[in-house]
Amino acid sequence: MLPTRGLPARTALSGGSRAERKVPVVTLRARPFVLIRHGQTDANRDHLVAGRTEAQLTQVGRRAAQALSGWEWPADTMLFVSPQQRARETARLAFPHHSPVLLEGLRERDWGLLEGRPVSQLLPRDQTPEQGEAWPDMIGRVCAAIAVAQDAAAGRLPVCVAHSGVIRAARHLTGGAADGPSPANTTPYLFSPTPEGWRETLLEQKDTRWIA
Repeated sequence: MLPTRGLPARTALSGGSRAERKVPVVTLRARPFVLIRHGQTDANRDHLVAGRTEAQLTQVGRRAAQALSGWEWPADTMLFVSPQQRARETARLAFPHHSPVLLEGLRERDWGLLEGRPVSQLLPRDQTPEQGEAWPDMIGRVCAAIAVAQDAAAGRLPVCVAHSGVIRAARHLTGGAADGPSPANTTPYLFSPTPEGWRETLLEQKDTRWIA
């Protein structure tokens, strides 16, 4: 069971969401980047909301992260990571020869009083949970964090180890759908600009054609 951030378990959740806000119009730089969700955690396994609460990688999550270390990546790659423990451990196992740059903006969404609760209790994405983070705010900070990574990479490929919510935000920013099934753990997603718009590609170890 996850910690409850010092809040009483009996705190009421119904009617606690704040008014819906419009998602701001923000755009990404037209440069490719890769997002990887951390390895499976105890919260993922138990179908609990983690958010900003620290969750621990399971043995399954550690093995999957270690498997990424055998992938072939472009020579010019720069690694970025969320400051949260599950993302940092995943980055350490997946990229043992890289020194990642911590980016605050890559943190998972703050789900407030919903953290530690069953995933089935999550609110619609555009509603703000009590003491949590508004979806428009997350969209803005993820956009800013990816832009920082793109600029810092200076022509290299930015690879960011982060969270499900960050990938959902990136999908929104690139014209995709933020809802639907959660992004898979320890699975790289390449976001590439094209003349027709952004393209999201689920990468596979055996297919290295994208490496140019």
